[in-house]
Amino acid sequence: MSYKTIERTTEQLSKEDFASDQMVRWCPGCGNHAILLAVENVFPMIGYKKENFCVVSGIGCSSRFPYYMNTYGFHSIHGRANAIATGIRLFNRGLSVWIATGDGDSLAIGGNHFIHIIRRNLDVNIMLFNNEIYGLTKGQYSPTSKMGKITKSSPQGTIEHPFTIGELVLGAQGTFFARVIDNNPKFISEVMLEAAKHDGTSVVEMLQNCVIFNDGTHEEVTAKDKRDDNQLILKHGEKMIFGKEKNKGIKLGVHGLEVITIGEDGNTIDDVLVHDMYRKDPGIHLMLAKMKPSRFPIALGVIRSVDYNTYDELLEKQIKDAQENSKIKCADDLLNSGDTWEV
Repeated sequence: MSYKTIERTTEQLSKEDFASDQMVRWCPGCGNHAILLAVENVFPMIGYKKENFCVVSGIGCSSRFPYYMNTYGFHSIHGRANAIATGIRLFNRGLSVWIATGDGDSLAIGGNHFIHIIRRNLDVNIMLFNNEIYGLTKGQYSPTSKMGKITKSSPQGTIEHPFTIGELVLGAQGTFFARVIDNNPKFISEVMLEAAKHDGTSVVEMLQNCVIFNDGTHEEVTAKDKRDDNQLILKHGEKMIFGKEKNKGIKLGVHGLEVITIGEDGNTIDDVLVHDMYRKDPGIHLMLAKMKPSRFPIALGVIRSVDYNTYDELLEKQIKDAQENSKIKCADDLLNSGDTWEV
């Protein structure tokens, strides 16, 4: 349970304590700037000593993140951030490990590492920047690019079905999944604090805009004239209500989730679902993660947060049990065990 056991600070830290002296080299207008601001704001709120944070990344625009945080960091290789973070976390349990990765980095070349770190429930925090494009390599389609998207590597439109990140996370037995948008840093900080408190693998999908190669890819849910009807802000214990007039809700019908208008067709406020992010059964969480316009709003906030044993804890227990119960106590015991003979 790292949130309870990692050494905390008695010093009052601020955003400035976590801002590095490096020039931020993202494009002007890139959504990454807002995400960086949100993370700088939330780290002091978590309460750990500054030296107990470690930011790990792979390759991509998002993977410059360790340079811009005044913490320990590791800029690794393409698709391998989750694997390297696994090693860091297992052999230094005093570190809070944060992984900055992208939809190309973790869902393409790093796909296996991504699903297995989630399946193992290692106690790390994954910030998955999703701009639905390869930005660093100048505009090829990614595993989350929309069907038909015309890019440099799909001049006639991509014919691949995109991943729904939440569906992938829950399919890998994920214990924590949340979704945020880059234009709301305050909300990002709130969600990231919940991720920090979670013991196990937290995945926060960050819908992020690439102004150069995929500008407006999330416009359906971010545009001022659309966002009220296309965003469902989830809060645990509260009704799933949305819409400009706050008169729309999510109901569990015979064939799954349904959008209803309160006061029409016999629908009342009592028909609207109450969000339970701690529910063990992932059924409703999966349906929420898959919702998207135009039929549904997109679900934002913490969709799922459940407690299961972490890989870290189980490994530590296994090692302790072996040390206490094994007959082999040193290298000599090992070399003289089993079948031995003299030459």
